Amino acid sequence: MSMRLGYELTIEQAQKLVMTPELIQAIQILQFSTQELDTYVDEQILINPVLEQESHEDRESHDDKESREDSDTRQEGESSGDSFSDDFDWKEYLKDRQYDDISYKQWDDRSGEDKENRYEQYVSSDVTLPEHLMFQLQFASHKAGCRRVGKYIIESLDENGYMTCTVEEIAQATGTPKEKVLEILEIIHTFEPSGVGARNIGECMVIQLKQKGYLTDTFKYVIEEHLEDLANNRLSAIAKDMGIPVQDVQEMSDVIRTLEPKPGRQFATQADTKYIVPDVFVERVDDEYVVTVNENSTPSLKVSSYYRNLLAKAEEDDKLSKYLTDRLNSALWLIKSIEQRKQTIYNVVNAVVKYQKDFFDKGNKYLKTLTLKDIAEEVGIHESTVSRSINGKYLQSPRGVFEIKYFFSAGVSGQHGEGISSNSIKEFIREIVENEDPKYPCSDQDMVGMLEAKGINISRRTVAKYRDEMNILSSSKRRRY
Repeated sequence: MSMRLGYELTIEQAQKLVMTPELIQAIQILQFSTQELDTYVDEQILINPVLEQESHEDRESHDDKESREDSDTRQEGESSGDSFSDDFDWKEYLKDRQYDDISYKQWDDRSGEDKENRYEQYVSSDVTLPEHLMFQLQFASHKAGCRRVGKYIIESLDENGYMTCTVEEIAQATGTPKEKVLEILEIIHTFEPSGVGARNIGECMVIQLKQKGYLTDTFKYVIEEHLEDLANNRLSAIAKDMGIPVQDVQEMSDVIRTLEPKPGRQFATQADTKYIVPDVFVERVDDEYVVTVNENSTPSLKVSSYYRNLLAKAEEDDKLSKYLTDRLNSALWLIKSIEQRKQTIYNVVNAVVKYQKDFFDKGNKYLKTLTLKDIAEEVGIHESTVSRSINGKYLQSPRGVFEIKYFFSAGVSGQHGEGISSNSIKEFIREIVENEDPKYPCSDQDMVGMLEAKGINISRRTVAKYRDEMNILSSSKRRRY
Protein backbone atom coordinates (compact mmCIF):
# COMPACT_ATOMS: atom_id res chain seq x y z
CA MET A 1 0.00 0.00 0.00
CA SER A 2 1.45 3.36 -1.01
CA MET A 3 0.57 6.84 0.25
CA ARG A 4 1.09 10.00 -1.77
CA LEU A 5 1.95 13.19 0.08
CA GLY A 6 1.62 16.58 -1.58
CA TYR A 7 -0.20 19.92 -1.83
CA GLU A 8 -3.46 20.53 -3.67
CA LEU A 9 -5.69 23.55 -4.35
CA THR A 10 -9.42 22.87 -3.97
CA ILE A 11 -12.51 25.07 -4.10
CA GLU A 12 -15.45 24.34 -1.82
CA GLN A 13 -18.61 26.20 -0.81
CA ALA A 14 -19.54 26.58 2.86
CA GLN A 15 -21.81 28.69 5.02
CA LYS A 16 -20.69 30.01 8.38
CA LEU A 17 -21.40 32.91 10.70
CA VAL A 18 -18.61 35.45 10.88
CA MET A 19 -18.60 37.46 14.12
CA THR A 20 -17.49 40.88 13.01
CA PRO A 21 -16.35 43.41 15.64
CA GLU A 22 -19.55 45.39 15.03
CA LEU A 23 -21.74 42.33 15.64
CA ILE A 24 -19.82 41.47 18.80
CA GLN A 25 -20.30 45.04 20.01
CA ALA A 26 -24.06 44.90 19.33
CA ILE A 27 -24.37 41.63 21.28
CA GLN A 28 -22.44 43.08 24.21
CA ILE A 29 -24.56 46.23 24.28
CA LEU A 30 -27.77 44.18 24.33
CA GLN A 31 -26.50 42.16 27.29
CA PHE A 32 -25.25 45.16 29.30
CA SER A 33 -27.20 46.35 32.31
CA THR A 34 -27.86 50.08 32.70
CA GLN A 35 -24.74 50.68 34.79
CA GLU A 36 -22.55 48.58 32.48
CA LEU A 37 -23.88 50.42 29.42
CA ASP A 38 -23.10 53.80 30.99
CA THR A 39 -19.55 52.68 31.73
CA TYR A 40 -19.10 51.31 28.23
CA VAL A 41 -20.41 54.51 26.61
CA ASP A 42 -18.06 56.62 28.72
CA GLU A 43 -15.15 54.51 27.48
CA GLN A 44 -16.28 54.88 23.86
CA ILE A 45 -16.57 58.67 24.23
CA LEU A 46 -12.95 58.77 25.39
CA ILE A 47 -11.84 56.57 22.50
CA ASN A 48 -13.95 58.16 19.76
CA PRO A 49 -13.77 62.00 19.70
CA VAL A 50 -16.65 62.16 17.20
CA LEU A 51 -19.08 61.00 19.89
CA GLU A 52 -20.73 63.34 22.36
CA GLN A 53 -23.33 62.68 25.03
CA GLU A 54 -26.45 64.73 24.59
CA SER A 55 -27.62 66.76 27.58
CA HIS A 56 -31.10 66.42 29.00
CA GLU A 57 -32.05 69.94 27.86
CA ASP A 58 -30.91 69.30 24.29
CA ARG A 59 -32.85 66.06 24.23
CA GLU A 60 -36.10 67.70 25.30
CA SER A 61 -35.80 70.72 23.01
CA HIS A 62 -35.02 68.71 19.90
CA ASP A 63 -37.11 65.54 20.27
CA ASP A 64 -39.37 66.46 17.37
CA LYS A 65 -36.52 67.37 15.08
CA GLU A 66 -34.57 64.22 15.84
CA SER A 67 -37.62 62.02 15.31
CA ARG A 68 -38.03 63.51 11.82
CA GLU A 69 -34.35 63.01 11.10
CA ASP A 70 -34.47 59.41 12.34
CA SER A 71 -37.46 58.76 10.09
CA ASP A 72 -35.57 60.19 7.13
CA THR A 73 -32.54 58.08 8.02
CA ARG A 74 -34.63 54.90 8.15
CA GLN A 75 -36.21 55.69 4.82
CA GLU A 76 -32.79 56.30 3.26
CA GLY A 77 -31.53 53.08 4.82
CA GLU A 78 -34.45 51.08 3.43
CA SER A 79 -33.96 52.49 -0.05
CA SER A 80 -30.20 51.86 -0.06
CA GLY A 81 -30.41 48.42 1.52
CA ASP A 82 -27.44 49.01 3.81
CA SER A 83 -27.14 52.54 5.20
CA PHE A 84 -24.20 51.70 7.40
CA SER A 85 -21.83 50.19 4.87
CA ASP A 86 -18.19 51.15 4.74
CA ASP A 87 -18.72 52.75 1.31
CA PHE A 88 -21.15 55.32 2.61
CA ASP A 89 -20.05 58.91 1.92
CA TRP A 90 -20.30 60.54 5.31
CA LYS A 91 -18.94 63.87 4.13
CA GLU A 92 -21.80 64.34 1.69
CA TYR A 93 -24.25 62.95 4.23
CA LEU A 94 -23.30 65.53 6.86
CA LYS A 95 -23.36 68.35 4.32
CA ASP A 96 -26.84 67.36 3.14
CA ARG A 97 -28.18 67.11 6.66
CA GLN A 98 -27.03 70.67 7.47
CA TYR A 99 -26.55 70.00 11.17
CA ASP A 100 -26.98 73.21 13.11
CA ASP A 101 -24.71 74.34 15.89
CA ILE A 102 -27.59 74.47 18.37
CA SER A 103 -28.58 70.83 18.49
CA TYR A 104 -25.05 69.54 17.86
CA LYS A 105 -22.80 71.64 20.03
CA GLN A 106 -19.90 70.72 22.21
CA TRP A 107 -20.45 70.59 25.94
CA ASP A 108 -20.23 73.97 27.61
CA ASP A 109 -19.77 74.25 31.36
CA ARG A 110 -21.92 76.97 32.83
CA SER A 111 -20.53 78.64 35.89
CA GLY A 112 -21.56 81.32 38.33
CA GLU A 113 -25.16 82.47 38.43
CA ASP A 114 -26.05 80.80 35.13
CA LYS A 115 -25.38 77.36 36.51
CA GLU A 116 -28.53 75.66 37.68
CA ASN A 117 -28.61 74.49 41.28
CA ARG A 118 -30.39 71.22 41.82
CA TYR A 119 -31.08 69.26 44.95
CA GLU A 120 -29.55 66.21 43.26
CA GLN A 121 -26.15 67.93 43.54
CA TYR A 122 -26.27 67.73 47.32
CA VAL A 123 -25.91 64.29 48.89
CA SER A 124 -26.92 63.78 52.51
CA SER A 125 -24.47 61.91 54.73
CA ASP A 126 -25.77 58.98 56.77
CA VAL A 127 -24.48 58.51 60.31
CA THR A 128 -22.28 55.46 60.77
CA LEU A 129 -22.14 53.31 63.89
CA PRO A 130 -18.68 54.57 65.02
CA GLU A 131 -19.80 58.19 64.61
CA HIS A 132 -22.95 57.55 66.65
CA LEU A 133 -20.99 55.86 69.46
CA MET A 134 -18.23 58.48 69.51
CA PHE A 135 -20.88 61.17 69.95
CA GLN A 136 -22.15 59.35 73.05
CA LEU A 137 -18.63 58.68 74.33
CA GLN A 138 -17.74 62.35 74.59
CA PHE A 139 -20.54 62.81 77.13
CA ALA A 140 -19.92 59.56 79.01
CA SER A 141 -16.47 60.28 80.40
CA HIS A 142 -14.33 63.38 80.87
CA LYS A 143 -11.01 61.60 81.34
CA ALA A 144 -8.75 61.62 78.31
CA GLY A 145 -7.53 58.07 79.03
CA CYS A 146 -11.07 56.73 79.14
CA ARG A 147 -11.94 58.38 75.86
CA ARG A 148 -8.79 56.99 74.26
CA VAL A 149 -9.60 53.42 75.30
CA GLY A 150 -13.27 53.89 74.46
CA LYS A 151 -12.35 55.13 70.98
CA TYR A 152 -10.14 52.07 70.47
CA ILE A 153 -13.00 49.77 71.49
CA ILE A 154 -15.48 51.54 69.24
CA GLU A 155 -13.15 51.38 66.26
CA SER A 156 -12.64 47.65 66.84
CA LEU A 157 -16.36 46.88 66.46
CA ASP A 158 -17.59 45.21 63.29
CA GLU A 159 -20.51 46.50 61.20
CA ASN A 160 -22.97 44.54 63.36
CA GLY A 161 -21.69 46.12 66.58
CA TYR A 162 -19.73 43.14 67.96
CA MET A 163 -16.22 43.15 69.43
CA THR A 164 -13.49 41.92 67.12
CA CYS A 165 -10.70 42.15 69.73
CA THR A 166 -10.40 40.54 73.14
CA VAL A 167 -10.14 42.57 76.34
CA GLU A 168 -6.54 41.40 76.73
CA GLU A 169 -5.61 42.63 73.24
CA ILE A 170 -7.17 46.04 73.91
CA ALA A 171 -5.41 46.32 77.27
CA GLN A 172 -2.06 45.49 75.68
CA ALA A 173 -2.56 47.85 72.71
CA THR A 174 -3.61 50.81 74.85
CA GLY A 175 -1.34 50.14 77.84
CA THR A 176 -4.35 50.08 80.16
CA PRO A 177 -5.08 47.59 82.95
CA LYS A 178 -7.59 44.89 82.05
CA GLU A 179 -9.94 45.96 84.86
CA LYS A 180 -10.06 49.51 83.45
CA VAL A 181 -10.84 48.21 79.95
CA LEU A 182 -13.72 46.14 81.36
CA GLU A 183 -15.01 49.21 83.19
CA ILE A 184 -15.02 51.30 80.00
CA LEU A 185 -16.58 48.41 78.08
CA GLU A 186 -19.44 48.36 80.58
CA ILE A 187 -20.00 52.06 79.86
CA ILE A 188 -20.19 51.35 76.11
CA HIS A 189 -22.73 48.61 76.83
CA THR A 190 -25.10 51.36 78.02
CA PHE A 191 -24.92 53.17 74.67
CA GLU A 192 -27.51 53.07 71.93
CA PRO A 193 -28.18 50.91 69.98
CA SER A 194 -28.80 48.48 72.81
CA GLY A 195 -26.49 45.47 72.75
CA VAL A 196 -23.57 47.19 71.04
CA GLY A 197 -20.08 46.17 72.17
CA ALA A 198 -21.07 42.58 73.00
CA ARG A 199 -18.56 39.79 72.53
CA ASN A 200 -21.14 37.20 71.41
CA ILE A 201 -24.84 36.96 70.66
CA GLY A 202 -25.65 35.70 74.15
CA GLU A 203 -24.06 38.74 75.80
CA CYS A 204 -25.81 40.98 73.25
CA MET A 205 -29.21 39.62 74.33
CA VAL A 206 -28.37 39.89 78.03
CA ILE A 207 -27.42 43.56 77.56
CA GLN A 208 -30.69 44.32 75.79
CA LEU A 209 -32.80 42.51 78.40
CA LYS A 210 -30.98 44.38 81.17
CA GLN A 211 -31.68 47.77 79.56
CA LYS A 212 -35.36 46.87 79.08
CA GLY A 213 -35.67 45.70 82.69
CA TYR A 214 -36.56 42.10 81.76
CA LEU A 215 -33.35 40.40 82.85
CA THR A 216 -33.80 37.69 85.47
CA ASP A 217 -31.79 34.63 86.46
CA THR A 218 -34.23 32.48 84.47
CA PHE A 219 -33.76 34.54 81.29
CA LYS A 220 -30.00 34.49 81.76
CA TYR A 221 -29.96 30.71 82.23
CA VAL A 222 -32.05 30.13 79.10
CA ILE A 223 -29.74 32.31 77.01
CA GLU A 224 -26.52 30.85 78.37
CA GLU A 225 -27.55 27.18 78.38
CA HIS A 226 -30.36 26.72 75.87
CA LEU A 227 -29.87 29.28 73.11
CA GLU A 228 -29.54 26.59 70.44
CA ASP A 229 -32.66 24.79 71.72
CA LEU A 230 -34.46 28.12 71.63
CA ALA A 231 -33.43 28.69 68.00
CA ASN A 232 -34.73 25.23 67.03
CA ASN A 233 -37.98 25.69 68.98
CA ARG A 234 -37.21 22.79 71.32
CA LEU A 235 -39.18 24.42 74.10
CA SER A 236 -40.28 21.15 75.70
CA ALA A 237 -36.64 20.17 76.32
CA ILE A 238 -35.96 23.54 77.95
CA ALA A 239 -39.07 23.24 80.16
CA LYS A 240 -38.10 19.74 81.24
CA ASP A 241 -34.55 20.77 82.13
CA MET A 242 -35.66 23.82 84.12
CA GLY A 243 -38.73 22.22 85.67
CA ILE A 244 -41.13 24.94 84.55
CA PRO A 245 -44.28 24.88 82.37
CA VAL A 246 -43.66 24.98 78.62
CA GLN A 247 -45.99 28.01 78.38
CA ASP A 248 -43.52 30.00 80.52
CA VAL A 249 -40.71 29.03 78.14
CA GLN A 250 -42.90 30.12 75.21
CA GLU A 251 -43.39 33.55 76.79
CA MET A 252 -39.63 33.95 77.35
CA SER A 253 -39.02 32.84 73.77
CA ASP A 254 -41.41 35.50 72.47
CA VAL A 255 -39.54 38.19 74.42
CA ILE A 256 -36.12 37.00 73.28
CA ARG A 257 -37.24 36.91 69.64
CA THR A 258 -38.04 40.65 69.82
CA LEU A 259 -34.37 41.43 70.54
CA GLU A 260 -31.97 42.66 67.83
CA PRO A 261 -29.18 40.12 67.20
CA LYS A 262 -27.23 42.61 65.06
CA PRO A 263 -27.60 46.04 66.69
CA GLY A 264 -25.21 47.80 64.33
CA ARG A 265 -26.93 46.97 61.06
CA GLN A 266 -29.41 49.83 61.37
CA PHE A 267 -26.58 52.30 60.71
CA ALA A 268 -24.84 53.16 57.46
CA THR A 269 -21.86 51.08 56.41
CA GLN A 270 -18.85 51.89 54.27
CA ALA A 271 -20.28 49.81 51.42
CA ASP A 272 -21.85 51.71 48.55
CA THR A 273 -25.62 51.68 48.32
CA LYS A 274 -26.86 50.00 45.15
CA TYR A 275 -29.88 51.51 43.45
CA ILE A 276 -32.08 49.89 40.84
CA VAL A 277 -32.86 51.95 37.74
CA PRO A 278 -35.81 50.35 35.90
CA ASP A 279 -35.23 49.87 32.19
CA VAL A 280 -38.93 49.64 31.37
CA PHE A 281 -42.13 51.13 32.79
CA VAL A 282 -45.44 49.26 32.68
CA GLU A 283 -48.50 51.43 33.30
CA ARG A 284 -52.15 50.48 33.31
CA VAL A 285 -54.34 52.51 30.96
CA ASP A 286 -58.01 51.48 31.18
CA ASP A 287 -57.89 47.67 30.89
CA GLU A 288 -54.60 47.48 29.03
CA TYR A 289 -50.95 47.72 30.07
CA VAL A 290 -48.70 50.13 28.20
CA VAL A 291 -44.97 49.45 28.01
CA THR A 292 -42.53 52.34 27.69
CA VAL A 293 -38.74 52.25 27.72
CA ASN A 294 -37.03 54.44 30.31
CA GLU A 295 -35.20 56.93 28.11
CA ASN A 296 -33.14 58.16 31.06
CA SER A 297 -31.69 54.68 31.59
CA THR A 298 -29.90 54.73 28.24
CA PRO A 299 -27.37 57.36 27.17
CA SER A 300 -28.27 59.61 24.25
CA LEU A 301 -25.35 60.10 21.87
CA LYS A 302 -24.76 62.49 18.99
CA VAL A 303 -22.05 63.46 16.51
CA SER A 304 -19.84 66.37 17.52
CA SER A 305 -20.35 69.54 15.49
CA TYR A 306 -16.61 70.23 15.70
CA TYR A 307 -15.85 67.46 13.25
CA ARG A 308 -18.35 68.84 10.77
CA ASN A 309 -15.96 71.76 10.34
CA LEU A 310 -13.16 69.36 9.47
CA LEU A 311 -15.01 68.00 6.45
CA ALA A 312 -13.60 70.67 4.16
CA LYS A 313 -10.06 69.84 5.23
CA ALA A 314 -10.77 66.14 4.94
CA GLU A 315 -11.35 66.49 1.21
CA GLU A 316 -7.73 67.51 0.80
CA ASP A 317 -6.20 65.14 3.34
CA ASP A 318 -6.62 61.44 2.65
CA LYS A 319 -5.47 60.38 6.12
CA LEU A 320 -7.87 62.77 7.83
CA SER A 321 -10.66 61.67 5.50
CA LYS A 322 -10.08 57.99 6.31
CA TYR A 323 -9.87 58.72 10.03
CA LEU A 324 -13.13 60.69 10.04
CA THR A 325 -14.91 58.03 8.00
CA ASP A 326 -13.82 55.26 10.36
CA ARG A 327 -14.75 57.27 13.44
CA LEU A 328 -18.13 58.25 11.99
CA ASN A 329 -18.89 54.65 11.03
CA SER A 330 -18.00 53.51 14.52
CA ALA A 331 -20.06 56.27 16.14
CA LEU A 332 -23.16 55.62 14.09
CA TRP A 333 -22.94 51.87 14.62
CA LEU A 334 -22.81 52.44 18.36
CA ILE A 335 -25.84 54.75 18.21
CA LYS A 336 -27.68 52.21 16.08
CA SER A 337 -26.82 49.36 18.48
CA ILE A 338 -28.14 51.31 21.47
CA GLU A 339 -31.38 52.08 19.63
CA GLN A 340 -31.69 48.44 18.59
CA ARG A 341 -31.15 47.42 22.22
CA LYS A 342 -34.04 49.64 23.33
CA GLN A 343 -36.32 48.24 20.63
CA THR A 344 -35.46 44.62 21.46
CA ILE A 345 -36.06 45.14 25.18
CA TYR A 346 -39.39 46.82 24.38
CA ASN A 347 -40.53 43.94 22.14
CA VAL A 348 -39.55 41.30 24.71
CA VAL A 349 -41.16 43.06 27.68
CA ASN A 350 -44.29 43.83 25.69
CA ALA A 351 -44.67 40.11 24.91
CA VAL A 352 -44.03 39.20 28.56
CA VAL A 353 -46.64 41.67 29.82
CA LYS A 354 -49.27 40.33 27.42
CA TYR A 355 -48.54 36.76 28.51
CA GLN A 356 -48.53 37.59 32.25
CA LYS A 357 -51.57 39.91 32.22
CA ASP A 358 -53.26 37.88 34.99
CA PHE A 359 -50.26 38.51 37.22
CA PHE A 360 -50.52 42.28 36.83
CA ASP A 361 -54.30 42.14 37.31
CA LYS A 362 -54.59 39.72 40.24
CA GLY A 363 -51.18 39.23 41.89
CA ASN A 364 -48.33 36.77 42.37
CA LYS A 365 -50.51 33.66 42.63
CA TYR A 366 -51.50 34.05 38.96
CA LEU A 367 -47.99 34.02 37.51
CA LYS A 368 -47.80 31.53 34.65
CA THR A 369 -44.93 29.36 33.53
CA LEU A 370 -42.90 31.05 30.83
CA THR A 371 -39.78 30.03 28.92
CA LEU A 372 -37.35 31.86 26.69
CA LYS A 373 -38.59 29.80 23.75
CA ASP A 374 -42.17 31.08 24.19
CA ILE A 375 -41.10 34.72 23.96
CA ALA A 376 -38.57 34.02 21.20
CA GLU A 377 -41.32 32.54 19.02
CA GLU A 378 -43.66 35.41 19.86
CA VAL A 379 -41.15 38.16 19.04
CA GLY A 380 -39.42 36.33 16.19
CA ILE A 381 -35.89 36.32 17.59
CA HIS A 382 -33.50 33.70 18.92
CA GLU A 383 -33.69 32.42 22.50
CA SER A 384 -30.16 33.67 23.19
CA THR A 385 -31.26 37.17 22.17
CA VAL A 386 -34.16 37.00 24.64
CA SER A 387 -31.77 35.85 27.35
CA ARG A 388 -29.38 38.74 26.69
CA SER A 389 -32.19 41.30 26.53
CA ILE A 390 -33.50 40.39 30.02
CA ASN A 391 -30.10 39.96 31.67
CA GLY A 392 -29.80 42.49 34.51
CA LYS A 393 -32.85 44.46 33.33
CA TYR A 394 -35.66 45.63 35.62
CA LEU A 395 -39.32 46.42 35.13
CA GLN A 396 -41.38 48.91 37.13
CA SER A 397 -45.10 48.20 37.30
CA PRO A 398 -48.10 48.93 39.55
CA ARG A 399 -47.21 45.66 41.33
CA GLY A 400 -43.70 46.88 42.11
CA VAL A 401 -40.20 46.63 40.65
CA PHE A 402 -39.19 43.21 39.35
CA GLU A 403 -36.23 41.79 37.54
CA ILE A 404 -37.52 40.71 34.15
CA LYS A 405 -36.12 37.23 34.82
CA TYR A 406 -38.74 36.92 37.56
CA PHE A 407 -41.43 36.33 34.94
CA PHE A 408 -39.52 33.41 33.41
CA SER A 409 -39.93 30.38 35.65
CA ALA A 410 -40.73 26.71 35.41
CA GLY A 411 -43.66 25.11 37.18
CA VAL A 412 -46.33 22.45 36.92
CA SER A 413 -49.51 21.96 34.96
CA GLY A 414 -52.80 22.78 36.65
CA GLN A 415 -55.96 20.68 36.57
CA HIS A 416 -57.17 22.57 33.49
CA GLY A 417 -53.86 22.19 31.64
CA GLU A 418 -52.61 25.73 32.29
CA GLY A 419 -49.06 26.29 33.49
CA ILE A 420 -48.62 27.33 37.13
CA SER A 421 -45.34 29.07 37.93
CA SER A 422 -43.14 28.00 40.83
CA ASN A 423 -43.41 31.54 42.16
CA SER A 424 -47.19 31.19 42.25
CA ILE A 425 -46.87 27.93 44.17
CA LYS A 426 -44.63 29.68 46.68
CA GLU A 427 -47.33 32.28 47.25
CA PHE A 428 -49.86 29.52 47.93
CA ILE A 429 -47.45 27.96 50.45
CA ARG A 430 -46.90 31.33 52.13
CA GLU A 431 -50.65 31.84 52.35
CA ILE A 432 -51.09 28.40 53.98
CA VAL A 433 -48.44 29.18 56.59
CA GLU A 434 -49.93 32.60 57.39
CA ASN A 435 -53.41 31.12 57.97
CA GLU A 436 -52.43 27.94 59.85
CA ASP A 437 -53.07 27.25 63.52
CA PRO A 438 -49.76 28.07 65.26
CA LYS A 439 -50.35 25.31 67.83
CA TYR A 440 -50.79 22.74 65.06
CA PRO A 441 -48.77 23.98 62.05
CA CYS A 442 -49.13 22.30 58.68
CA SER A 443 -46.50 19.78 57.75
CA ASP A 444 -45.08 19.54 54.25
CA GLN A 445 -47.32 16.54 53.57
CA ASP A 446 -50.36 18.52 54.71
CA MET A 447 -49.42 21.27 52.24
CA VAL A 448 -49.21 18.70 49.45
CA GLY A 449 -52.86 17.77 50.11
CA MET A 450 -53.97 21.43 50.27
CA LEU A 451 -52.21 22.26 47.01
CA GLU A 452 -53.68 19.18 45.37
CA ALA A 453 -57.13 20.47 46.28
CA LYS A 454 -56.27 23.61 44.30
CA GLY A 455 -55.29 21.53 41.28
CA ILE A 456 -51.52 21.70 41.92
CA ASN A 457 -49.82 18.30 42.01
CA ILE A 458 -46.31 18.44 43.48
CA SER A 459 -44.31 16.18 45.78
CA ARG A 460 -43.52 16.71 49.45
CA ARG A 461 -39.86 17.18 48.59
CA THR A 462 -40.75 20.03 46.22
CA VAL A 463 -42.84 21.70 48.92
CA ALA A 464 -39.88 21.48 51.33
CA LYS A 465 -37.60 22.96 48.67
CA TYR A 466 -39.89 25.93 48.02
CA ARG A 467 -40.39 26.46 51.76
CA ASP A 468 -36.63 26.59 52.35
CA GLU A 469 -36.19 29.06 49.48
CA MET A 470 -38.70 31.37 51.22
CA ASN A 471 -36.89 30.97 54.59
CA ILE A 472 -39.98 29.41 56.19
CA LEU A 473 -39.16 27.09 59.09
CA SER A 474 -40.37 23.51 59.29
CA SER A 475 -43.58 22.72 61.16
CA SER A 476 -41.71 21.59 64.28
CA LYS A 477 -39.93 24.95 64.50
CA ARG A 478 -43.08 26.96 63.78
CA ARG A 479 -45.12 25.32 66.52
CA ARG A 480 -46.24 27.45 69.46
CA TYR A 481 -47.19 26.08 72.87
